[in-house]
Amino acid sequence: MTVKSSISLTDPQARFARALVESGQYSSLSSVLQQGLELLRQKNEAEELEVAALRQLVDRRMSGPMISAGEMDTRIERMIARKQKSSNVGT
Repeated sequence: MTVKSSISLTDPQARFARALVESGQYSSLSSVLQQGLELLRQKNEAEELEVAALRQLVDRRMSGPMISAGEMDTRIERMIARKQKSSNVGT
């Protein structure tokens, strides 16, 4: 189904969209706008998935065993030391 719509573009937006059509990248201004909306939809969907995954991770971490700040610092320092050691192996 196709829905006709009237939109307003700023001058820079209109110039950019027309340049894309004139260069042959898109067949029409409608195609440019449709692609732009599709990319925005995909971006929003990816952000929603990322937020859901982060919430799930936080929930899992909050329901697991807690460690002290000191223990966390020690673990981070060890991790950094391992990373530095592995990056210095080839040098």
